[in-house]
Amino acid sequence: MKKLLIIGYVWPEPNSSAAGSRMMQLIHFFQAQSYDITFASPAQQTEHMVDLRALNITVENITLNCTSFDVFIKALQPTTVMFDRFMMEEQFGWRVSEQCPQALRILDTEDLFCLRNARHQAYKQRRNITDADLLSSDMAKREVASIFRSDISLMISSVEVELLQRLFKVDGSLIHYCPFMLSQTQLTQENPSFQQREGFMAIGNFRHAPNWDSVLWLKQQIWPLIRKQLPNAKLNIYGAYPPPKATDLHDEKSGFLVKGWVDDAVLAMQSAKVCLAPLRFGAGIKGKLAEAMYCQTPSVTTDIGIESMQTEFAWPGAIANEPQAIANAAVKLYQDELAWQAASDLGPKNALLMYQQERILAELAACLAKLEVNLEQHRKVNFIGSMLNHHHHKSTQYMAQWIDVKSQLKVLAESDSSKEEG
Repeated sequence: MKKLLIIGYVWPEPNSSAAGSRMMQLIHFFQAQSYDITFASPAQQTEHMVDLRALNITVENITLNCTSFDVFIKALQPTTVMFDRFMMEEQFGWRVSEQCPQALRILDTEDLFCLRNARHQAYKQRRNITDADLLSSDMAKREVASIFRSDISLMISSVEVELLQRLFKVDGSLIHYCPFMLSQTQLTQENPSFQQREGFMAIGNFRHAPNWDSVLWLKQQIWPLIRKQLPNAKLNIYGAYPPPKATDLHDEKSGFLVKGWVDDAVLAMQSAKVCLAPLRFGAGIKGKLAEAMYCQTPSVTTDIGIESMQTEFAWPGAIANEPQAIANAAVKLYQDELAWQAASDLGPKNALLMYQQERILAELAACLAKLEVNLEQHRKVNFIGSMLNHHHHKSTQYMAQWIDVKSQLKVLAESDSSKEEG
């Protein structure tokens, strides 16, 4: 029996974020490959997390910097371990290597955190990102080191694949391009017509900084320009975990409606005439825009939004980077049925070219099968990875052991204090 251990940065919430949907796609893939799956995470469980046990997945709570993980993984002896984002590889990678040296180690990056962070900092400084921003970034050093230490890293964006190879000299054998995966049912579903839809919509987890910035930009600059041309229009804004500062933006009079959590994001997307996604920074690819494609909802987004999501066909909506241009494009799609229909028809065509599940899963299965057969040789030629495993994991190991001993001493001290009081 093949065993997969997934070490999650968070518990998967497919209705809250694209990252949650992506994780569930990978889980279903491994189940189809007959893996017995255990999902473990040090994060707090949440109200929106998927019921993994109902999917016959074993659930384990694990602790950072604690030898209890060593006992757990030594007993489990997984054949494959997948780290959900580089922080989990940093925390647990050396323990996996020590207790299960033959296990295939996969890093699912979701998106490049160092790229997202560098773009955010550059945006705050009102300038464009440069290669120097990334090369001098502590986060880039950590994240790229994690990629080198892993046997294979799953990359969701072709732009990020190119960046890793060009700027950081990561060998192509350590990277596998694996974008979103959409089923044939999703790609061919029936969607409402122009006449059956109403209003604008925006969606995104409020804990994700690019989404929150997008909502603010809509509120402060873009939506007033749209309402000037469409005085009765409404914008429904959906997303998990809206903070008070977001719900405070809700304004019935201006049609700016902060709805927060939505049970069925697909239905919300299908009900809207136009999807607004004015993103000013970020990385990876955007789940909301992939969803808009197969729901045949024209989207208005930015150069950041379309990154690694373009095909030979035109964008299924409009691309603009300034408030007035975004507003004008949104209004045209909303009012002009012919323009709307042309964009709507392009959605599934783009999605089919990029995200056809059957093709992507076959390529992933072939990649992993090849690695499993040649793992020893694969690791031998990855000298940088071996070197980083040797040095970085030793330092992480000693720090973790120090924290573990410190915690044990604290427990003993508290126990002795209780005895004395007694």
